[in-house]
Amino acid sequence: MFQNKTILITGGTGSWGHELVKKLLPFQPKEIRIFSRNEFAQVKMKRAFLDDSYIKFVIGDVRDFEAVNEAAMNVDYIFHLSALKHVPICEDQPSEALKTNVYGTENIIKASLNQNVKKVIDVSTDKAVEPINFYGLTKAIGEKLIIQANQLSNHTRFVCIRGGNVIGTNGSVIPFFKEQMTSHHTVPLTSKEMTRFFLTVSQAIDLLLYASEQAIGGEIFVMKMKACRIVDLVEVLERHFATKDVAINEFGIRPGEKLHEVLVSNAESRNTYKFDENYYVILPEDISEKVRKRYEHLPKVTFNRYQSNDELMSFSEIEQILMNANFITSSQALFKGGAQ
Repeated sequence: MFQNKTILITGGTGSWGHELVKKLLPFQPKEIRIFSRNEFAQVKMKRAFLDDSYIKFVIGDVRDFEAVNEAAMNVDYIFHLSALKHVPICEDQPSEALKTNVYGTENIIKASLNQNVKKVIDVSTDKAVEPINFYGLTKAIGEKLIIQANQLSNHTRFVCIRGGNVIGTNGSVIPFFKEQMTSHHTVPLTSKEMTRFFLTVSQAIDLLLYASEQAIGGEIFVMKMKACRIVDLVEVLERHFATKDVAINEFGIRPGEKLHEVLVSNAESRNTYKFDENYYVILPEDISEKVRKRYEHLPKVTFNRYQSNDELMSFSEIEQILMNANFITSSQALFKGGAQ
C-alpha cells in the first residue's frame, strides 16, 4: 500500500508521528512529509532520522488552508494527527481548539479533495464519544466531518481510527506520576475510582497501519484496548520508582473530565461489528451499498457500550504493558501471576 507512495503526516513531530515514521520506512515510500508548526521539534526529529532521505519537513499549520493544500500536492495518503489534545487547555481556550481540531480538519478534507489524495486517515479519541469537554466535542465534530467527506468524492477515501490513552506520548500522565512520586512523594489524583484505556505507542501504530490498509472509507475503526484503575497504575509505579511512601492527594474530578471513558457508545453499538481480535468497526447510519457488503459477513457486537471500567487489568498486567512501553524493565518486575 505504501511502497513508492507519498505520505503526509500532520502533527508528525509528536510521539505518534515518530513511531509512525519508523514503521512506514520499511515499506519504502517515495516520500514522507512531516507537516507541523513547531520548528524546534522538526529540527530534533530531523536529527533522529538523519540518514533517511525519504523524509521531508514542512513548516505549516493545519489552520492555514493554503499551507495544507501545498503540502498535500502529489500526496497519496494523509495521516491526520494534528490536534490540540490537552483537556484543560481546550476548556480554557475553546476558540483555539476549534480552530485546530475543527477548522484544521476541514482544511485537510478540502485539500485532500483538491489534490486527489487516495486516502485520509483521521486519528480520533475516546473523548469524542458522548463528549462532555470541549476537546471531545471538537474531535466528535472532526469525526463527523471526516465520515461525511467520504461521500464527496469517488476518488478520495476518508476513515477514522479511534483509540484511548497511549503510554509514552507527549503529555502522558505516567511520566508525570513518576516525577511527582520521586521528587515530591505525592501523587495528585482526581478520583480513586477513575479508569482509563491504555495502549503502547508501538501497538497503537501497528493497529493504525493495519486499519489504514483494511478501511475502504466511511468507517470508524475502534482499537480494542486494555483498561485499568488509575489508582492501580499509581501503585505499580510506586512499587518501581518511589523511595519512600507516596501520599495520594485526591482533589476531585476536573471540569470536562469523565470517571470512565467510552470507546463505543450505546447509540453506536447497534452499527458496530467485530472486525477481528484487535478492532471493532462502526458503520455510518447512512451506509453505502459498498460499505454494507464489505462488512455484512461480520458478527455484530454483543455489548451495549464499550467502557473503560468493563474489564480491568491486574497489577501484573499493568506492569507488563509498562514493560512493553519500555517505561520499566523486566529486571524491575515485582508482580507475579495475574492476581491483584
